[in-house]
Amino acid sequence: MVSPEALESVQQLASMWRVIVEDYGERHATEDVSDLPGMAIRWADSKFGFWNCITFTWPNTDAEALHAHLGKAAAYMRRKREHGLIWLFEELLTQEARAALPDLARRAGLTMTMPLYGMAGTVMPMPEPSYSDLRFVRVTTEEALTAYADINSCAYGFPLEAGRDGLLGSSLWMSGLYAYLGLQGDRPVAAAAVAKSGDALFLALVATLPEGQRRGYGEATVRKALFEAARGTGLSRSVLHATAAGAPVYARIGYRHVATISAFGLAD
Repeated sequence: MVSPEALESVQQLASMWRVIVEDYGERHATEDVSDLPGMAIRWADSKFGFWNCITFTWPNTDAEALHAHLGKAAAYMRRKREHGLIWLFEELLTQEARAALPDLARRAGLTMTMPLYGMAGTVMPMPEPSYSDLRFVRVTTEEALTAYADINSCAYGFPLEAGRDGLLGSSLWMSGLYAYLGLQGDRPVAAAAVAKSGDALFLALVATLPEGQRRGYGEATVRKALFEAARGTGLSRSVLHATAAGAPVYARIGYRHVATISAFGLAD
């Protein structure tokens, strides 16, 4: 039996990435937003690989269905110009399918790139954040959005052009989200964004420059984005999808682990 929170995590990812990819498509006309049996395709074909993803959506997927889905997803990815990821929530798989996953992925020409975690929690109310080393600025200009993109590119190992391709020119990121920069002096060092997604706040694209990590900058900027989003929407529940490095930070804020995700890319 798949837990309601795990299903929520899958649905929120597919829903929010639809918004993000359609926003990209308004500027570049390269997007594919499709809901196929068992998989949600959200593919911007952007140099910013996070915007290119396929999420498997069927609960209780057995080994035979998983084999078919992996093959179809891998074939789709090989037809695209840019690289992307398959997001596979382990909670959606039967025990047999989980055991078979490594072999089935290998046979489809896929390799696991990183573990991820679906997290959720009622994180509000919280006090308005303050941090002696930082000041916070909402992203409302192209200059601020460029800094936001560059922080994410540096933090996640993309070339600067990739993050800029994914974000620049987006009215969504400059006015539709609660996107914030944390500045040390006049230098942006951390970034976080929150969107209203149904009855929850969706936290995404959190990053800190490598030289600013382990100083609390990322957590402080997350708290600021959440605080302002909650004040603007009245919502208190939040969902996110975290890397292994980020999960302990979000646990301190009040999120709980609700799903385990394997992200797969093409092996060749």
